[in-house]
Amino acid sequence: MQAAHLSASNIACRRGDRLLFSGLGFTLGPGEALQVAGANGIGKSSLLRILAGLARPYVGAVERKGTVGLVDERLALDEHLPLGKALAFWSALDGEDEAQRAAALGLSELLDVPVRYLSTGQRKRAALARLLGQKATIWLLDEPLNGLDTAAATLLTRLTAEHCASGGIAVVASHQTFALAGMQQLPLRDFVA
Repeated sequence: MQAAHLSASNIACRRGDRLLFSGLGFTLGPGEALQVAGANGIGKSSLLRILAGLARPYVGAVERKGTVGLVDERLALDEHLPLGKALAFWSALDGEDEAQRAAALGLSELLDVPVRYLSTGQRKRAALARLLGQKATIWLLDEPLNGLDTAAATLLTRLTAEHCASGGIAVVASHQTFALAGMQQLPLRDFVA
């Protein structure tokens, strides 16, 4: 895995006429993880989109070294295809065996089910199968525990710990506690304007 780096300098985010947060900054290197905590609507998802390069900060700058994988509520799988075929599309691009990753995430019995019929937890695990296939060095996880049962949440925590142990970076935006040893905390309320 290439050396990963992610930093935010004096980031501010504006949605419409409302300034969500300002003065936010952090630096993460290989093996580090950060939980962005805060109530719903405070700007956690907006911050992740800024970090991913999908939105621009109102002010400030983001520096990234490494590839980025984002898991949020927008599932990057064709809703009309069976899960196996939807994952196969990405497998052809990534050169990875998505079906093997689906099996590791307990999705093998769902490969014939159209994506649109998957439960919230099943959809989240499908997104994780896709993330693992990307081999991204920087993981941005938006409310990753939503819809997951205890076993799936434990699996996600273990996969994130393994990702960081191999030199990756993880940023987790969640109002729920993400129990990862050594994870730094960034309470977004401290940056609310």
